[in-house]
Amino acid sequence: MADAAELPARLHNVFWIGGGSGAGKSTIARRLADRYGWRLYATDDVMPDHARRTTPEQAPRLHEFITMDMDERWVNRTPQVMLETFHWYQGEGFGLIVEDLLRLPREPCVIVEGFRLLPHLVKPLLAAPEHAVWLLPTPEFRQAAFQSRSVPGQGFVWKTSDPAKAGRNIAERDHMFTRRLAEETERLHLHTIHVNTTMAEDDLTERVTAAFGL
Repeated sequence: MADAAELPARLHNVFWIGGGSGAGKSTIARRLADRYGWRLYATDDVMPDHARRTTPEQAPRLHEFITMDMDERWVNRTPQVMLETFHWYQGEGFGLIVEDLLRLPREPCVIVEGFRLLPHLVKPLLAAPEHAVWLLPTPEFRQAAFQSRSVPGQGFVWKTSDPAKAGRNIAERDHMFTRRLAEETERLHLHTIHVNTTMAEDDLTERVTAAFGL
């Protein structure tokens, strides 16, 4: 890993889209990557690799989560406990994202997206404040997004003994996580966009483009 003081300069070609689950991060990042010819780095896609690259000492919450069965993960614990113990929400493995980005060529620019981009971890890496934005979905928008993707009987909640309760727990946990992101980005003076059901995909794309100063 490079010296911390060098990281903003070394990552000057990186743009970051964080935010709550179901906010449209992947869609917007893909559209911008296609528009500008940028490289796309989706943090969701590298989670299995990052899990393999950690040890229990480096990521204790992650390795505890791995040992849980599906009910322990999503049914038996309260949303608050789920929020406080979820490894990616606590920043475990974030250093591996940085390592991956440092290995990429300096050209073209890279757009990074995912809920793992916690504001307090991203801010020290920014070459300029406008290189990062967080999408904050309303509960209604998030619910509509997940309903549009879901197929009855498919998905990890159906591997629990109570899919309905698991779904409610996850929705409440994600709502609390989005609220935490809103508070943290405000405290750190970082850019946010509130996403609701009236916002078209084209409009959100242009608002993110404007936030990046493109």
